[in-house]
Amino acid sequence: MHSVITQMLEKYSLNEKKEYINALKEIVQEIALSALARSDFFEHAAFYGGTALRIFYGLDRFSEDLDFSLIKKEEFDLSKYFKILDDTFKLYGFSFKAEKKVKTSESLIQSAFLKGNTLEHILLIENNNISTNIHKDEVIKIKFEIDTNPPAGATYEYKYGLLPSPYRVRLYDKESLFSGKLHAVLCRSWNQRFKGRDLYDYVFYLSSKSKPNLPHLKERLVESNKWNSSIELTIEDVKNMLYRRFKEIDFNNAKKDVIPFISDITKLDLWDVDFFTTITKSNL
Repeated sequence: MHSVITQMLEKYSLNEKKEYINALKEIVQEIALSALARSDFFEHAAFYGGTALRIFYGLDRFSEDLDFSLIKKEEFDLSKYFKILDDTFKLYGFSFKAEKKVKTSESLIQSAFLKGNTLEHILLIENNNISTNIHKDEVIKIKFEIDTNPPAGATYEYKYGLLPSPYRVRLYDKESLFSGKLHAVLCRSWNQRFKGRDLYDYVFYLSSKSKPNLPHLKERLVESNKWNSSIELTIEDVKNMLYRRFKEIDFNNAKKDVIPFISDITKLDLWDVDFFTTITKSNL
């Protein structure tokens, strides 16, 4: 195993299969970021979403996907960066491949997957019997998406990572990240289960005294037909929209969604309409 991967594994407590796979996924995510940073990718795009919040702001839950947004609308081909991703994984002894997702309908989101054989890679990093519980054909997949029609108003900053080698990424600043999360809480559609990870992240933002980028949130809400572009959006408007949304949520189902991504499930004990309404009134 490459010595850098050994270093990256040191921060993890590894006992169960899930912990090994999540650690492997996070290492792959950071290798991918370092690879993209060696190209011109971050001249065109910015990192956002739950994984950005985890890596650069300390969110204490696992996040599966790599989400990016163009800085401005332009012709863009995600597959241009596949070779540098594949070559960088090889450099660290990994056999992950980037593959573009074929969509059946037109979309402003370009998608790909980083794929690798689970057993092959667990055998690179484990020193116990975890591998005996993994089927030889099991595959690790990390979704990799970029929004090619970004809503206006986002603001950015640069952050640095040190492993697997020093790199710099452009990402949404915390205020703009928070606006994206508020938009998800307010507008994300669901079938049987509300995405509890959105609520978990929402509590994280409030606990760190974050404030949203209101112009950016307004642009997102206008795009989703949830707000009139001619009307100013205030924080009280946002609060009132959230109060209505909280009344629609099945919190038991929301908890089930987030449990696989956190280690301390007691953080969910208070989740109900009153909890979210009260913390919103006093902290947003």
